[in-house]
Amino acid sequence: MAKVKPFRGIRPPRNLVEEVASRPYDVLNSEEARKEAEGNEKSLYHIIKPEIDFEPGFDEHHPAVYDKAVENFKLFQEKGWLVQDEKENYYIYAQTMDGRTQYGFVVGAWVPDYMEGRIKKHELTRRDKEEDRMKHVRCNNANIEPVFFAFPDNEKLEGIIRKVTAGQPEYDFVAPDGFGHTLWVIDDQDIIDQITSEFEKIPALYIADGHHRSAAAALVGNEKAQNNPDHKGDEEYNYFMAVAFPASHLRIIDYNRVVRDLNGLTPEQFLDRLKENFIVEEKGEEIYTPQSLHNFALYLGGKWYSLTAKPGTYDDSDPIGVLDVTVSSDLILRDILGITDLRSDKRIDFVGGIRGLGELKRRVDSGEMAMALALHPVTMDQLINIADTGNIMPPKTTWFEPKLRSGLVIHKLD
Repeated sequence: MAKVKPFRGIRPPRNLVEEVASRPYDVLNSEEARKEAEGNEKSLYHIIKPEIDFEPGFDEHHPAVYDKAVENFKLFQEKGWLVQDEKENYYIYAQTMDGRTQYGFVVGAWVPDYMEGRIKKHELTRRDKEEDRMKHVRCNNANIEPVFFAFPDNEKLEGIIRKVTAGQPEYDFVAPDGFGHTLWVIDDQDIIDQITSEFEKIPALYIADGHHRSAAAALVGNEKAQNNPDHKGDEEYNYFMAVAFPASHLRIIDYNRVVRDLNGLTPEQFLDRLKENFIVEEKGEEIYTPQSLHNFALYLGGKWYSLTAKPGTYDDSDPIGVLDVTVSSDLILRDILGITDLRSDKRIDFVGGIRGLGELKRRVDSGEMAMALALHPVTMDQLINIADTGNIMPPKTTWFEPKLRSGLVIHKLD
C-alpha cells in the first residue's frame, strides 16, 4: 500500500514565485538555462543548474558546481526567496495546457516503497545520470525538484481535489511557455489525515516521468537510513518529494522518430520493403496524423504516407508487443534500416510530439534527415500494464507534457 506523508515545504513567497520557478533541470542544457536566468538572481537555475554561475563551458559535474548549488540554496533561504512552512502540509498542484487541467498531490513518498517495488517503474535508468542527481540531493540535503507519479483513480481523493481547488490558491500564474501553474496549500489536519489514509488504500504508485530523479532521491534516502546507527524509520530522509496525479488526468503525447539515411535503399526500395508488413497508402503533401494504434505516419521525399501494420506483425496480448514503438523498432528501424540500439545509434533522433508533426517535415525537408515516422501515443493503461507486469518500455516511448515546474515546493531531508 502506498505510504505518503505531509511535509514542511520550502517555497517562494507568493510575490516571488514567478521569478524563482523554472523548468526541470533535464529539459534544457546549460546554455539555455543561462539564457533563461539572465538578469534574474532569484531563478532556481542557480540551484539546479549552478554551472550557469561559472564561465560558459565549465564542467557541470565539477565538485565546485555542486558546492555552488549548496551555497545558492543557503543564500535563497537567507534572503527570504525560499521560506519553510511552519507545519507539515500537503499541496495540490494544477497544470493547465491547451484548456485541459490536471491536478496532483504534492506528497512525501516513502523510500521503502521504491526500494521494494511498490513505486513502479517502466524505464531503465543510467547509473551516471543517477549519480549526478544523487550528488545534488546529498549535498543540498533536499529534494529540490519533485518527481512525477501517477496513481489509479480514487473517488475520495478526487473529492478532496474538488473541495480544495474551490478555495483560494497560493500561486496562480502562466509560465513563459504558456502553461498555467496553480498551487493550493492543504493545512487542514482533517483533510491531511484523509489524504494519508486514502493513499494507504492504493496498491502502487507509478513513475510517469523522472526515473533518474526518483532513483536518486530514493537511493540517497536509503543510504542515510543505512548510515544512521539510530535509524528508526520515521526520519524525514525516509521520504522524497513527488507530485502524484490520478491516472485519468494524464495524457501521454507522441514521441516520434527521424532517421538520417535509408540504409543504402532508394525511396522506392524502402517503400517496397515496408509493404511486406504494412499496408502503405500515399497521403500527399498535407500532414497526416496516425489515426489509431498500429497506424503510423511516414514522411519521405516531400510526401506523407499512412502505414498500417498487417495482422500478425504485433501481439496485442503482450504488454510490450502491443506497443507501436516495438512494431516500428523491430519491423522498420531494425529489419529495414539496420538500427538496433535506439539509445546510442547516431543515425536516429527523437522528436517530442509537443513540437508537432511540422517539425518532422522541417527536419526532412532541410536535408538533415531522410525520413520521419510519427507514432500513435502510448496510453496510461498501457504504461500501468507494463509496470505491473515488471516489463520495461523501449527507449523514447513516452512524452509527458506539461512538465512539472520546479521551485514551487522543496523538501528538506532533515
